[in-house]
Amino acid sequence: MEKERIALLIQKLEDSAGAAEFPIVTQLAETRRDPFLILISTVLSLRTKDEVTATATERLFSLASTPETMLELSEEEIRQAIYPVGFYRNKSRQIREICRDLIERFSSRVPDSLEDLLSLKGVGQKTANLVLSLGFEKDAICVDTHVHRISNRLGLVSTKTPEQTESALRNVLPRRYWSRYNTLLVSFGQRVCRPLSPLCSSCPLAELCPRINVTRHR
Repeated sequence: MEKERIALLIQKLEDSAGAAEFPIVTQLAETRRDPFLILISTVLSLRTKDEVTATATERLFSLASTPETMLELSEEEIRQAIYPVGFYRNKSRQIREICRDLIERFSSRVPDSLEDLLSLKGVGQKTANLVLSLGFEKDAICVDTHVHRISNRLGLVSTKTPEQTESALRNVLPRRYWSRYNTLLVSFGQRVCRPLSPLCSSCPLAELCPRINVTRHR
């Protein structure tokens, strides 16, 4: 019964989502499935609004789109290109460190294993899983705050942290949905199932959602 509910949830999310509303990293993956570009754009997207990430990635990739050309830019040039993404000073330094690491350790190629991705400076579980999913089309569940929040509201998991949510989802979410799950829930979380006062009255999942821990909604 739960598998049928999950299938229906995913279908309704697919039906209600428009491609233009998908995160910029997803849009980039659909037009240019380049693991390096996806990795760097994911780094830029952390703690940054999607529209800011979109313009920052466009400016940066117009200057450099490979580890070698990126290292030809100074930190200051990268800072100017990505401003005003969150923590842009730290990210400009991190981007150069990642590029240097890719050149020296991985022959300028983004690795396609979770262990190797996590060995890159500043790359965490969320970023690594997104690169595996979008860059290499591997089965990986990327859990951010949207995925964590909505999965709990839907009653698919009962967890306290995104790390726990990722582990729990591996047991309940059919593998065929893993790579698409983050894209659908991030878009849905931005539009409808917001952190505070979600728009339950217009939610396409209303009949399937127990609204766990939702105390106020519209």
